[in-house]
Amino acid sequence: MAVTIYYEQDCNPEIIKNKKIAVIGYGSQGHAHALNLKDSGCDVRVGLREGSKSIEAAREAGLKVVDMASAAAEADLIMILVPDELQPEIYEQYIAPNLNAGDTLAFAHGFNIHYGYITPPEDVNVIMCAPKGPGHIVRRQYTEGSGVPDLICVAQDATGDAWDVALSYAWGVGGARAGVIKATFKEETEEDLFGEQAVLCGGLVELVKAGFETLVDAGYPPELAYFECYHEMKMIVDLMYESGIHFMNYSISNTAEYGEYYAGPKVINEQSREAMREILARIQDGSFAEEFVNDCKCGHKWLIEQREAINDHEIEKTGEKIRGMFSWIS
Repeated sequence: MAVTIYYEQDCNPEIIKNKKIAVIGYGSQGHAHALNLKDSGCDVRVGLREGSKSIEAAREAGLKVVDMASAAAEADLIMILVPDELQPEIYEQYIAPNLNAGDTLAFAHGFNIHYGYITPPEDVNVIMCAPKGPGHIVRRQYTEGSGVPDLICVAQDATGDAWDVALSYAWGVGGARAGVIKATFKEETEEDLFGEQAVLCGGLVELVKAGFETLVDAGYPPELAYFECYHEMKMIVDLMYESGIHFMNYSISNTAEYGEYYAGPKVINEQSREAMREILARIQDGSFAEEFVNDCKCGHKWLIEQREAINDHEIEKTGEKIRGMFSWIS
């Protein structure tokens, strides 16, 4: 199915400029959204908990900072940019009591709306603007005059112009400079989770670890294994990112390209694809979301155990030692 990409000429900047915007949270995405909107001429306030470590940073950046309830009460567009697991409680405690008919509730990821952990009233818009990049890139690209592509979605159109509001918001954060793709909350949530789990984070980390362990177990020095399976990965990804797989293959040796076609399907085979289908099915039926939320309720017990395990892995200890020798990495 073809997608339509929208750009700045398709957006009405006056819509977002005439809104009072609350950005709830000032982390990776929060600081980028708030600062980009401010620099686009929008009326922005950042909503933070009392005593938050981010209050000083936001104020030093020239932003108005208020408590979360006041931010929600002042604004007619509320963008929630705190971690997924914190959103339901923050919504119920600070945002829901301060929503008015015709307000717009905005998200950068569809997790809580799609899986029903947040249920807004029917008289407010529910939209999404999801930049396809981490917050520091969203901010840097904006300051350099470009932008990061956005996905925008409308789950609920109470005012009849929610789509125009979403487009205008994407203009405000700089996404329309690069391109804005229309999607749904279901599509964004399920595809985003799948990409993170099967490819970008879960798949990639396990592939790198497996390659490293295979070489080390066979008696090769861990430093050499690190260079081959970890360090050079960025160079390959950059070539693909810049001009596609064909350009990467053009840039490497014939030996490497031959090995790609021979060995790739042995590593990522039908068993791998079946695992991916199982991962996607658990995302689609809500099993993953339920499991994640239950772990959050247990103080992230399983998550913290896995984090400690990867931090203690030999590949991380080897990488820390090698990166410390690189003059270009501070």
